[in-house]
Amino acid sequence: MKIGIIGAGRIGCALAAHAVRTGHVVMISNSRGPESLREKAAGLDCLAGTAEEAAAFGEVVFVAIPFKNREAIPVQPLVGKVVVDANNYYPYRDGQIETLDKLQTTTSEMLARVLAGARVVKAFNAIMQADLETHGRPRGDPQRRALPIAGDDAAALQVVAALVDAFGFDPVDAGKLSQSWRFERAKPAYCIPFRVPDLKRALAAAQRDVELPDGSWRRQT
Repeated sequence: MKIGIIGAGRIGCALAAHAVRTGHVVMISNSRGPESLREKAAGLDCLAGTAEEAAAFGEVVFVAIPFKNREAIPVQPLVGKVVVDANNYYPYRDGQIETLDKLQTTTSEMLARVLAGARVVKAFNAIMQADLETHGRPRGDPQRRALPIAGDDAAALQVVAALVDAFGFDPVDAGKLSQSWRFERAKPAYCIPFRVPDLKRALAAAQRDVELPDGSWRRQT
């Protein structure tokens, strides 16, 4: 399968490495253009392009950029495609977003509104880059880590669940995009390594208006 990746930071490159390892053809992109990615692309054994080219190239497209830059994502090339939203809202980086601060929506619902016509699935946002690179294990391994996903399109969820599995993790369906807040930043399931039963409990225990202390998840990986 052809996979486009918009965002060539740590998470984007970790996803690219998994995708190449599992037999997919990958194009990475960033805001500075493909020339700035020549070395990275060679190291990952993938292609480099503009964000527009990566969006057009991919049958599935990962978005792993600062959330404040969501309006810069090409819209038309993504219509009808599965878009994997690996973004998180960090107010210190992205600026205060009132509808998120007031708990009126989720990051993925906001992205889905920007990318009208795309089939958005929230995934790979609730894992640190180093863990994404090293925690993957074969299916059936008793220590295999679980990762949450959420989306409104059942077929798109299946596509993303298969990628999560192929990359070495057990996918756990957390519900619709409206429920994706359960594994956003500072919730009990955010970036903490759980196996399936414990992840399900963490998702269920999440409270909309309660956050973990900032950065606490970094001490538990």
